[in-house]
Parts: sequence; structure tokens; C-alpha cells
Amino acid sequence: MLALDVRLLQRDGLLSLGRTVDRCWSLNGEKVGSIQIRAKADHVTLNYRTRVSGAEWQTMEYPVFLEWTDCAYGGRRPWFLCPGQGCGRRVAILFGGSVFACRHCHKLAYSSQRERSRDPAMLRADRIREKLDWKPGIFNGDGVKPKGMHWKTYNRLKAEHTGYVVATLMAMEDRYGMFESELAKIEYLQNLASCKVRPTHCH
Repeated sequence: MLALDVRLLQRDGLLSLGRTVDRCWSLNGEKVGSIQIRAKADHVTLNYRTRVSGAEWQTMEYPVFLEWTDCAYGGRRPWFLCPGQGCGRRVAILFGGSVFACRHCHKLAYSSQRERSRDPAMLRADRIREKLDWKPGIFNGDGVKPKGMHWKTYNRLKAEHTGYVVATLMAMEDRYGMFESELAKIEYLQNLASCKVRPTHCH
């Protein structure tokens, strides 16, 4: 999700009264979002366009209030007060949706929390893919040797990647077998219930 960090705005001097700035986000060189930020005495006004599931574009404009706290070694630190309905949490980062709000309002998990829910072998495979500059995801196939990497290192990483892919696929197969077993139990119970309700139609 698009992220708006109040610390970066402060660092770049964009929270000074009267400042107006346009910020853009890009992914792989392609623009994916933009926003206008206007600094006031006690808040910033956000102005941008958004749409949901291909609907018409809608212009959004609303204030996000700021709160300042003293730092231990001098100076002051800014915080956003989350504009999410009924929230008001003091946060450093707001995440873009139809409304910029904190991670609690958007029900976002930290990346470490998401990683814990994934298969460990798949995680290790993806980390190796990152080192090799391959496209993320084991089902995207192998890439080529990165320029400048020694063949010995490349072959070692590729062999490790293959091992983790095999381990991931075996774990998937085990889970699939477990799901099939559970589905078979459910179907059996459904058929048993059907027999009790309509015994003359059960064979």
C-alpha cells in the first residue's frame, strides 16, 4: 500500500506553515499514485483522487491533524493523528486506501507477521531469488546468473533454491492430502445426514 511518513515530510521541511507539495509513488519506474499535501498550523490537508474496483474516480480532500512530542535530546517530533473513523491513534505512517489511515484501521500486519504464516522453505527460496535478482515466487521459474556473480556462488544458491522448492512442493502435497481427507469426512457426514432425512433415496 502507498505509505505517507510524517518523519520524511518533517525532514524535507514540508510541514512548514503554508508549504504545498505534490508527492508521487512509483513501482518499477511506473507511477502508481500521487497526492498533494498542504501544510497548515496544526494539520496537513491531503488532496488526491481514488477509485474502488474500477468505479469512477473520486476526489478526496480532508485534514490530518498533527501532534508534536519533545525528543530526549532536544527538538520535537511530529506524529499523524489517524483520520480513520473513531481512531485518532498517534502514528508515524499512514497507508493509502480510499482514505489514508493507520495500519490498525486498514488491518495490516507487519511483514514479519505475514512471513510467520508462510511456509519456511518458501520464504528461504524467495530470499535466494532476491539475491539472484529473480522474479519473486517459486512458480515463476528460474532466472539467469546475475552479472558479476561467481559461478560457484551461483550454482550453490541455485542448488539451495531447488532444495527449498522441492521441500515447499512436498509440504503443499501433504496439506493437499490433508484437505482431501477433511473434505471426504465432510462429504461422508453430509451423505449420512441425507440418509437419515431421506432413507428411501439412499443407496
